[in-house]
Amino acid sequence: MRRKPSLLVIFLSVFIDLIGFGIVLPLLPGYAEDNFRPDFSAKGLIIGGIIASFSAMQFLFAPAWGRLSDRIGRRPVMLVSNLGAAGSYALFAVASGMGGTTGLVWILISRIFAGICGANLSVASAYIADITPPEKRSARMGLIGMAFGLGFIFGPAIGAFSVEIFGRTGPGWVASGFCAANFILGWFILGESRKQGSEHVAVRPKFAQWGHTLRQPRLGLLIGIFFFATFCFTCFEATFPLLAKHEFGFGEKGFNHRVGYFFTYAGFIAALVQGVIGRLVKKFGEQKLIFISMIIFAAGLGGLPFVTHLPGILTVLALLAIGSGLNRPPVFGMISLNSPSNEQGANLGVAQSFGALARMISPVFATTLFFVKPSLPYLICGGIALLTALFAFLFLCGNAPPVAAAEKIQAAD
Repeated sequence: MRRKPSLLVIFLSVFIDLIGFGIVLPLLPGYAEDNFRPDFSAKGLIIGGIIASFSAMQFLFAPAWGRLSDRIGRRPVMLVSNLGAAGSYALFAVASGMGGTTGLVWILISRIFAGICGANLSVASAYIADITPPEKRSARMGLIGMAFGLGFIFGPAIGAFSVEIFGRTGPGWVASGFCAANFILGWFILGESRKQGSEHVAVRPKFAQWGHTLRQPRLGLLIGIFFFATFCFTCFEATFPLLAKHEFGFGEKGFNHRVGYFFTYAGFIAALVQGVIGRLVKKFGEQKLIFISMIIFAAGLGGLPFVTHLPGILTVLALLAIGSGLNRPPVFGMISLNSPSNEQGANLGVAQSFGALARMISPVFATTLFFVKPSLPYLICGGIALLTALFAFLFLCGNAPPVAAAEKIQAAD
C-alpha cells in the first residue's frame, strides 16, 4: 500500500523530534557547568563547546543529507535521522548520570552523534516544498516554525518535570522515547514526497555544492540572513539559562524549573506567530517581513539583560520570540522559490548547514563573553540583528519577485 505525502505527518514528525531537542537544550548549560572542577578556568569556552558540537556535525553533514534526499527520497533520510536521535538521547541519559569529567566527555559524544544524524529540518523543508505550490510555500514553511514553537512549549516543560520525577537522567530517556516513537510513526505512515522524474540530480562534493548554491546571489543573501538570525538566536539559547541563574536571582531549584518554563513561554509565542504567517506574507511580502522580523528580534535581544522583574522579562522574551518566529518561514520560502525542483534538498541543506555553522560558533562566542560581562553577548547580537535588517532592506525589499529567479535557474540548468 502506497503512503500518500502528508503535511500533517511531516509536521508531527518534526514536532516530536523537536520535543526531544527542547527537553535537553535548556539543561545543557547547567549540566555542563555542574561537571566542572572548581579550578577549571575555561568554563564559558567549554560549556559553549559542548553546546556547539551538535551544530558542528550538522554543518558538515546537512548538505549531504539534503543531496541524498534529492536522490533517494525524503522518507528514508527522515527515518535514519529519527532513529539516530533516539540513540543519541539514550547516550545523553547515561552520560547525565556519570558526573565529573567522564560524564562531560560522554555528553559531548552524545551531542556529536546527534548532530551527525540530525537531518530532519532541511529534509522536512524540502518535503514541504515538494508538495506545496509556489504561492503557498512561505506560509507552509511556517509549519516548521510552528513545530519549533510547540517543541519548545512542551519540551522544556517535560524536561523540567522529568528532572523532578526521575532525576538527572530522566530528560535523556524521555527524549529518547519520543524520538523512538517518531521513528515508529514515520515507518508506518510517512509517505514519500519526492517525485521521481526525468530531472537529473547533480552529484557534487560537499564544498562544490556550497559553492554552487552561494554563487547564486539571491540564495547567498538569504542564507547569509539565516546565518546571522540563527547566530543571534543561539546566543540567547546558550546564555539565557546562565543569565537566569546568575543575574535573575534564581536558585538551583528555580533554575531547573523556571528556565524551562521561560523557554516554554517563548515557544508558545513563536507558535502563535506561525498561525498568521500566511496573512502577513500576503500583506507585506516575504522581503519586508524578513526586515520587520529582524527589527523586532533586535529589540528583544538588546533589552533582555536589563530587565529584572517578571513582567519585563516576559515582555522582552515575547519580542524575541515574535521576531524569531517571523523570520524563518519567509527566508526558507524564498530559498525554496529560488531553487529548481531537483535542488530543493541540496539548497535547503546548505542553508541548514550554515544555520548549523552559526549554532556552532555562537555558543562559544556567547558563553565566553557572558563570563566577561553578562550583557555583552546580548548587546552585540542586537547590533548584528539590526545590521542584518539593514541588509535585508537594502538588497531584498523592492527587488524582483523570487519566483522569477527560480525560473531563471531552472532554465539555466
